[in-house]
Amino acid sequence: MRYLLDWTNDDQPYPLNIPGMYSVPYSVELNDIPLFVGKSLSGEGFRQTVEDQLDQLYADAALSGRVMALALHPFVTGQPFRTKYLDQALAYVVNHPGVWVTTADEIAEHYAQTMEEDGGGRKVSSHRSPKGCVIPSPGPR
Repeated sequence: MRYLLDWTNDDQPYPLNIPGMYSVPYSVELNDIPLFVGKSLSGEGFRQTVEDQLDQLYADAALSGRVMALALHPFVTGQPFRTKYLDQALAYVVNHPGVWVTTADEIAEHYAQTMEEDGGGRKVSSHRSPKGCVIPSPGPR
């Protein structure tokens, strides 16, 4: 399975023009460096941002799943004065019904397995993604 996490243009995986290569969503907006360092967001603001993002993506996922990528860096979010807000945000995510907490590897694999051929022999999504959001957890890339 080959995929990349470089494109921030969608909240669903999609095939690239290279056979067998997929784009798994990545977020610049929900990334701790621009939020804390660039925008000086408070810990409470971070928690609320994560919750609002999940709630909206979950609502958008009525017909097929969405990916909420949460980019975290230990040297930013791991600071002692921020960890309680990260814990609160993650508790909200993992306790939300219908959320699949997973890795980018598993998202790409699931997406590849739900692709089917159209009439022209091309692979297209069959839209059998789980309802709700998939949240990549730290894992091998």
